[in-house]
Amino acid sequence: MEASLANPLDLTNKIALVTGGSGGIGRAVVERFLAAGAVVATTYVPNVEDPVKLRESFGSSPTLSFHPLDLRSAASIRDCLNEAVVTHKHIDILVNNAAVGSATVAAWSKTPDEEDTMMLLINADGVLKFCQMFRALPAQGTRKIINISSVGGGITIFPGFRLSDGMSKAAVAFLTRQLAAETTHERLDVFAVCPGATNTSMFQASTLDPMSLEERATFLKTLPKGRLIEPAEIAATVHFLAGSASTVLHGSVIDASMGLGVRPGIMSELCH
Repeated sequence: MEASLANPLDLTNKIALVTGGSGGIGRAVVERFLAAGAVVATTYVPNVEDPVKLRESFGSSPTLSFHPLDLRSAASIRDCLNEAVVTHKHIDILVNNAAVGSATVAAWSKTPDEEDTMMLLINADGVLKFCQMFRALPAQGTRKIINISSVGGGITIFPGFRLSDGMSKAAVAFLTRQLAAETTHERLDVFAVCPGATNTSMFQASTLDPMSLEERATFLKTLPKGRLIEPAEIAATVHFLAGSASTVLHGSVIDASMGLGVRPGIMSELCH
């Protein structure tokens, strides 16, 4: 029996490109993939993130490379893919994780109107172009595309949440289904994962920071299971999808919100 069938979580000899690997879910995915035996390429934002410090933060892994990426630019996306292919010969797994949130998008814009445009450009259009360019690359065996969406927009709707944020995540979920429909006879599996309230700096900035300590304690207590989701938990789901046993889930948009997707009223009540 082939090793991949004996252990579907073994990623030995697989090459993955994970966008936005500096922190949060992206970093957890990079660490999980490396532990599973994969060779990993990840990205940093040029002139914003320091690739030297980023590499130091991961230690001296010989199976991890870093590549500049600006999701606002089709040329940058193409260069990132091409550089990763030149470095590693091919790519088996693409994880579209890099994104901006309702608060962090402010770093890319000067006005609310520009923020909405950047939200859609980075979160939706950037993922679209990455998927299209990755699909056009020469394939070696079955490949995987794993898009990170969100429970807000990808699964359900929360009144009062930023329209452009939800729209961008809904677009990623639609893209996943549409691309899966077009590749049912290709050796390409396509999925989306929709996390809920996850313990990341992005969620901290958009939701927790504006709260008082008392409000935050009430919020966390009322969440499903009474806690935030940890990035490593989402990474475990991504790891399974990257493995050999996930093909039957081709086209799935997975609710990884710990129950928030089926009971969205919790968030609506807490945020009003």
